Amino acid sequence: MKSYYEGKLLDKNPPGSVFAAKTSGSMITAYKSGKVLFQGNGSEAEASRWGEAAVKAPAKSITAKGNLPEGFSNWSVIGSDEVGTGDFFGPITVVAAYVRKEDIPLLKELGVRDSKDLNDEKIIAIAKVIKDIVPFSLMTLKNEKYNQLQKSGMSQGKMKAILHNQAILKVLEKISPVKPEGILIDQFVQESTYFQHVKNQKAVARENVYFSTKAEGIHLAVAAASILARYAFVQYFDKLSESAGFKIPKGAGAQVDEAAAKLILKKGQEVLPQYVKLHFANTDKAMNLVNKKRG
Repeated sequence: MKSYYEGKLLDKNPPGSVFAAKTSGSMITAYKSGKVLFQGNGSEAEASRWGEAAVKAPAKSITAKGNLPEGFSNWSVIGSDEVGTGDFFGPITVVAAYVRKEDIPLLKELGVRDSKDLNDEKIIAIAKVIKDIVPFSLMTLKNEKYNQLQKSGMSQGKMKAILHNQAILKVLEKISPVKPEGILIDQFVQESTYFQHVKNQKAVARENVYFSTKAEGIHLAVAAASILARYAFVQYFDKLSESAGFKIPKGAGAQVDEAAAKLILKKGQEVLPQYVKLHFANTDKAMNLVNKKRG
């Protein structure tokens, strides 16, 4: 097959594949597992060159969960998710991503699933491939802006709602005039509270907007969004570490207190707003460590 598509082969192979080729009517991806995926308007004709295609049984529809319709996991959906809200260091990154129903088999083959189940290395590998397949929008709330908004009285929940709303609107613009069959937001507040938070913004219409906890397991659009958000978060963390001059840890445990104390001793307390979420209890813990070391 690879010889047959010589001249139409793509330079980069998706993870787990032997080759990928593009013809005028279809995209062909051959995997090490022995499976070959044909996509596009001419995919059936292209597949028929190679004998009888094994027709997959229709994917099982998920049963309705909460307010989600049955079969939702097989719809063309915009999903949104965020990373970094519980980390002392680093920004909040929010991504909205549009996954067409016809791309679901490819994303599954590429290993797209909840980013919490993947290490950073795997996330980077998958994100580098899917960012060229999936229309998406990334919103990054840097620490300085986060601290200003928090000091002004804005809750983290409201910040997240505004970021999700902006990311979804940008994806809707990118895919226009195509409209998704649904929009799924990884739930962090009640639906009524979410729309209250964005009432003074240009907001996504409520029609076909759904909310669910653990949404990465419900639709691959949210799983793809979580991977792309984590990828952006990891990249930003690398820049923070480079700027600090040492590796900055994730999370909000004792190791970040030590890192913040090291940063203060090295660069001064005034740099903290660029690196951390100041209202976290870690700030006081880091200052106590600094005073002990200085004392």
